[in-house]
Amino acid sequence: MTNHIEPAGATGEAKITLRTAGELAEALPYLLGFRPDASIVLVALHKGRFGGRVRIGIPERARDWTSVARQMAHCLIGECERREGRPDSVVAFLCQDAAPMGAGPGRGPRAVMERLRPLAQLLRTECGSLDVPVTEALCLSDGRYWSYCCPRPGCCPPEGNAISTGGTSVMAATAAYAGIQVRGPVAQLKARLAPLETALVTEQTRALDAAAMSLVPRIFAGTPREEVELETLDLARLIMSRLAAAPSVDAPLDADLRDDELLAHDEAAALILGLQDRLTRDRAAEWMEGEDAPAALRLWRGLARRCVGPYGEHAAAPLTLAGWVAWSLGDTVEADLALEMALAADPQYVFARLLNDARAEGIDAEPVRRGLRGKRAERAAEERAAGAEAVLEGGEAAVEGASDDESEEASGPAPGSVSDSASDGASDSTSDETSGAAAGGAVDPGVSRAARGLEAALRRRGERRFGAGNRPARAGARAPRRPSGRRRTGRQRSRDES
Repeated sequence: MTNHIEPAGATGEAKITLRTAGELAEALPYLLGFRPDASIVLVALHKGRFGGRVRIGIPERARDWTSVARQMAHCLIGECERREGRPDSVVAFLCQDAAPMGAGPGRGPRAVMERLRPLAQLLRTECGSLDVPVTEALCLSDGRYWSYCCPRPGCCPPEGNAISTGGTSVMAATAAYAGIQVRGPVAQLKARLAPLETALVTEQTRALDAAAMSLVPRIFAGTPREEVELETLDLARLIMSRLAAAPSVDAPLDADLRDDELLAHDEAAALILGLQDRLTRDRAAEWMEGEDAPAALRLWRGLARRCVGPYGEHAAAPLTLAGWVAWSLGDTVEADLALEMALAADPQYVFARLLNDARAEGIDAEPVRRGLRGKRAERAAEERAAGAEAVLEGGEAAVEGASDDESEEASGPAPGSVSDSASDGASDSTSDETSGAAAGGAVDPGVSRAARGLEAALRRRGERRFGAGNRPARAGARAPRRPSGRRRTGRQRSRDES
């Protein structure tokens, strides 16, 4: 479930007054940034101003409507109370087009409206149980709307009222002035991130199987993790350069098809498996701004589309990266959708959960960017220091070698002495063994640095709860472990140890 809370009036100076149900129906895509389809949307009102809103897909089974309505009501009102205060009222939207079978009994948009009427009543009941009334509930279907709350029998004709779509209304003009763009339906946005359903699926599955068969033996043979990381990042840079050099394509679907042609099956497989390592993924997340970001976003979309067949859970990594880069670039619509899909692929994926919580909390992306920049700067400083140390050691070795040559010419080697080259070789061997053990050792199972920085930002923000207030609880999901008991002071620990 997508949850977005922002203070009323925070989106700019432009203001507009909506007085009728038709104006509310027209305003919905501008409130969300896209045209919802097969969706339930609840929008909070605070003294006549729009506040938080939540969206979720309409469950196919009517028996699931009660629990979904309850979760949505508690999610919206609970988050509003924590952020802005209890809302005065709620507006509900049920958006679903009729099946493409044409008009007829039980088929047209009016039939959709009647079928969803019990769901509208459940939403009104659940919000009312929390002392927040639903002042308007609208059904939007095939460009028409009906009100479930209008007390007048003749308020909505049987065929419904047309939603203004000409782009000449006050709402459209105000949105254009404010720079608000409306994207296509949710299904079109998801198609850019969803697994392929074409003839490429079989070939991509074979490539993923082959990449796994190649990588797993290397890991068991003790290949350093850093070696696989560098291979993955170098390949990602190569493909990003390839994507950036390709001619631009305006239509999103055509652009995705072109990007798929530029990404080979074996390349996609190697990257998908390489990004399963969280440290490699964190380094890839550093391509979040500047010239790298657009190409990186295209690459992460393309990799998410290649997570086909039994590799569906592997999509959590590229989807999370796509959500992060989209958020960093200011595209909150794609960011929320990508993170929602990442958590659907793997509900326990920590980085996606933290980013999703940060989005729901209204945290700015800059603290995360700052943390990743700091990590990149530290790594660059370490590499420079290591390079300088290597140069210095090389110079000292050259000086020592020259001095030894002069000494040997004067007196020759002492009986029983060990040559410097042998000593140096033993030292180098020990160093290599030590570094190899460190590189081939077990990876720290804790949260990565990027995730820790985001977790700290959430703690500073206030109450941090995994999945609370922004997404319905999933069956089988484990609650996060919380520390029990108070931390003992140093004096108490000394007393206990003694």
